[in-house]
Amino acid sequence: MEQIRPPAVAGMFYPDDPDELRAQIQAYLRQSSPRQAADDLRALIVPHAGYIYSGPVAASAYRLLEPLRERIHRVALFGPAHRVAFRGLALSSATHFLTPLGKIPLARDTQHRLLAHPQVQVIDQAHAQEHSLEVQLPFLQMLLDDFSLIPVVVGETRAETVAEVMEDLWDEPGLLLVVSSDLSHYHDYQTARHMDSATSQAIEALQPEHIGYDQACGRTPLNGLLLLARRHGLRAVTLDQRNSGDTAGPPDRVVGYGAYALLAQQAA
Repeated sequence: MEQIRPPAVAGMFYPDDPDELRAQIQAYLRQSSPRQAADDLRALIVPHAGYIYSGPVAASAYRLLEPLRERIHRVALFGPAHRVAFRGLALSSATHFLTPLGKIPLARDTQHRLLAHPQVQVIDQAHAQEHSLEVQLPFLQMLLDDFSLIPVVVGETRAETVAEVMEDLWDEPGLLLVVSSDLSHYHDYQTARHMDSATSQAIEALQPEHIGYDQACGRTPLNGLLLLARRHGLRAVTLDQRNSGDTAGPPDRVVGYGAYALLAQQAA
């Protein structure tokens, strides 16, 4: 029997009309310039604000999926908890997540395996109103063919714990890791640019120890991915770094956004 997690922020963070939503995403993708080959892509880091603010930045990452449409069959999506306080990592008991573009099945076999980790549990309340995962779904639906989803909301936990769970997914064929995170919050434009540039440098250097509490709202899943990337010898590339002062907001109190690709090292 199907159990559907309905959209919580359609009509607020992104359009709830399917045609308008498709057109908006297509426009963002057309405006983004491909800056990186995608054959060796292992993970993406993307922002999660309203599309008018962070959609152009997110598109610079998701455009890398265009040539991988038939190769990616599962997406493990990690994002921070904004609405519900809890410890550990939260899965959903839903069979499908719904967006205006249709239903996405959950990879329940993989989720069942992840429940073997003591820090992982099913917490539907953590998913019910959470936007950090939901805003990624229409982009994925536009750029991938049939895929299943492993949605993970990250609560109070250590980056090392997140890395352990991600490691469990590492060798799954056709799987892409996606971490949802914005950067700094509510500084003036120049302060935000300085802070976010430092964060981008830490990401490119795979140095999670240099990303502090106020540098990224999804710092725990972000830092977990960087630990995993360092362990597996990946390289990180900044695709875009802007803030809401560059896109659709005033410059005196901005939110930072960055898009990054984690790639396998190229053979010499």
